[in-house]
Amino acid sequence: MSNKTDPPSEFIDGTDSPNRIEPFPSETPPRASTASTPPRRESAAPKGASPAAVGTTTDPMRLLGAFASGAPFIALVAAVETLIATVLLGVQLTAAPVVVALVTFAVYTVDHVADADADAVSTPHRALLARRYGDQLMIAATLAYGTAVALAITGGPLALAVTLLPGAFWVAYASDWLPDLGQAVSAALSAVVPRGRLSPGAAAGATDGGRRYVPRLKDVLVVNSVVVAAGWATALTFLPVAFTGAAVGPAVPVVFAYFFLRSFVDAELPNVRDVAADTAVGVETLPVAVGVVRTRRLLYGVDLLAAGAVTAAGVAGLLAWPLVGALGVGVAASVCVTSLAGRIDDASVLGVAPDCTYLLVGVAIAGVTLVG
Repeated sequence: MSNKTDPPSEFIDGTDSPNRIEPFPSETPPRASTASTPPRRESAAPKGASPAAVGTTTDPMRLLGAFASGAPFIALVAAVETLIATVLLGVQLTAAPVVVALVTFAVYTVDHVADADADAVSTPHRALLARRYGDQLMIAATLAYGTAVALAITGGPLALAVTLLPGAFWVAYASDWLPDLGQAVSAALSAVVPRGRLSPGAAAGATDGGRRYVPRLKDVLVVNSVVVAAGWATALTFLPVAFTGAAVGPAVPVVFAYFFLRSFVDAELPNVRDVAADTAVGVETLPVAVGVVRTRRLLYGVDLLAAGAVTAAGVAGLLAWPLVGALGVGVAASVCVTSLAGRIDDASVLGVAPDCTYLLVGVAIAGVTLVG
């Protein structure tokens, strides 16, 4: 689950009502439109088209499809992942899947609204939906997170803390609080330290507001995907435990490692389709830094680590072998999806297919559970 921050300044549909809800401001500039930029779930804009001119059609079915394939679909996948974790951990079914689904819907809805300018060319219909109905979507996201928090309170303090964690990770990941902190520190240094006493690095940091040395986590190579993976792996693994009050058993690290490694791959794969756009705005990702081919090989290695972790858990008796086999289905599917990176014309597949692998795992585990 990953896609994945700037609130739009004006609507592209001709209205003059700005989106005034801006809980997590960002300063990511709009992604440049280039002929080599792969599409994002919808077809790319015609060559030479400007972001403002893209996605201005009002076909209700296209807008509905863009909505359904966005945050609601990712929320469904998150619920399935939580059910998978519940079975792997051997705890009883609770409200955890519902809570994770609501939190996921809220986080990704906010992200899509905030990133509407950047997505105007690559996912025009989703961007149009986010800009036109930004206020309503923000209200829906707020209600969803509020409902999740209310349900989490019934699970106790630990459940509440884990529920709040993805939102906190999102703020740390995509907002400008770290650059702003760097700007404040640099301003304080330049005011306190006599002129000429700052080191060259500190002086440069002071002149650019500290942003050169304190970037957003979203803009830091590898760290961006690690933050996303850690946030979701924590929620998926520990929320079922928190709701049941079960002890943290030896299977918990295995489940966490599985979801962390798989989520890292899921976060990096969509970056393959965004190489040109990320390069244009200075966002470092693995495909930008090392190229698509090396990224593909590195992600193969991460998938192999996930396979090794669950296999070792089976050998140690921490997971039943049928469950190991079900998780293996997901790893195999992930390897197949990774193999498509840089090799398919419709790069939008890389934004949807990784999430679909968890649906396969869910079906496999359901089959294993029914067979007994």
